[in-house]
Amino acid sequence: MKIYFDENMPFAKEFFSELCHFNKITNGNAKGELVPFSGRTLSAEQVADADVLLVRSITQVNEQLLHLNEKLSFVGSATIGTDHIDLDYLAKRKISFHSAPGCNAISVAEYVLSALVVLAERYLLNLSSLTVGIVGGGNTGSRLSEKLTALGIEYKICDPLLEEKQVEGKVQNNSTTATDKRSYVSLAEVLACDVISLHVPKIVDGKYPTNKLLNEENLAELRQDQILISACRGDVIDNHALLALKQSGHGLKVVLDVWQGEPEVLEALIPYTEIATAHIAGYSLEGKARGSEMLYQALCKQLKIAVKYKLKNFLPSASIPAIEINQGFSQILLNQLVKMVYDVRRDDAIFRQQLFVQGFDSLRKNYPVRREFSAVTITLSPNAKSDVPHRLGFSKSSN
Repeated sequence: MKIYFDENMPFAKEFFSELCHFNKITNGNAKGELVPFSGRTLSAEQVADADVLLVRSITQVNEQLLHLNEKLSFVGSATIGTDHIDLDYLAKRKISFHSAPGCNAISVAEYVLSALVVLAERYLLNLSSLTVGIVGGGNTGSRLSEKLTALGIEYKICDPLLEEKQVEGKVQNNSTTATDKRSYVSLAEVLACDVISLHVPKIVDGKYPTNKLLNEENLAELRQDQILISACRGDVIDNHALLALKQSGHGLKVVLDVWQGEPEVLEALIPYTEIATAHIAGYSLEGKARGSEMLYQALCKQLKIAVKYKLKNFLPSASIPAIEINQGFSQILLNQLVKMVYDVRRDDAIFRQQLFVQGFDSLRKNYPVRREFSAVTITLSPNAKSDVPHRLGFSKSSN
């Protein structure tokens, strides 16, 4: 069995090396092979003999890519979104498809928190006094709301699709859909919050499109003192409208991890951002590796073989694996803890200095290792009297 995988999938060799020989075990003439590829330049000729194709979001999987392949049985995307996948075509071909919803949700939430910490220090903001508007209540929006709750920061969520399902579930008394007890608000109410954080997929058509969700009209209604963070899909904000707003002298503070037209970037917009990065909010080692793990589990299920490996088998120790806290929790301590694990200014500096030297995709491919809060174990002394670090996602001591 030939398994083709995006070269930027961490631990792919560790998870899939044995699986590529699965057919060899059952058929002595079959040859197993694990083949890496560059996601942006993958061609139909390259994957003509693939049995399994594992991609990330930069690879368009459609008839154009797969028309030479007659044996593909499994396509996996180690990412949350599926706008790069022609699902109808795969269904027509009876090719099994699996994605990795929620794999990097914690990573993106911690990116947002790091950005807020940096801006709070830069502009002397009291985080606890801010209200955060979350656009999108899925995996990522949910993880962010949990961390905000741990910090006592008020938030509001807008997600008309989930709100609609919630209402339908209550009407039908469907326990599956009625378990969502959250209160949703309108987009206008979220856009009035002190911080606006975007966490929706790119949807062009349908009842609730998100393409250019933030446009010339509603961007102009934002206040001078607001913060706008986008770490979902670049097309959710009209970048040219945002540039025009900033060039007019508007004081909106902008954090952009995603860009309209990636891998191309609206160069003129970069100087008007507080933080600018190369679509790496979800690029923690754990975030990317969970995608590999979830696809490994799905392929094992399709092959009807037992799952042998878990992510914890491969993750290395953090550079600072454990710390002890002997004081009460404060914003100063929060800032220290967050930046100790991940300081988003590192990635902002890399982006500004290297984007036009290396290129957008190269920055993503060569992204330096970044860990999540969970990689660090925090022991709280009796004097600390706060479990906020653990509620934020830092690991507890086993003692």
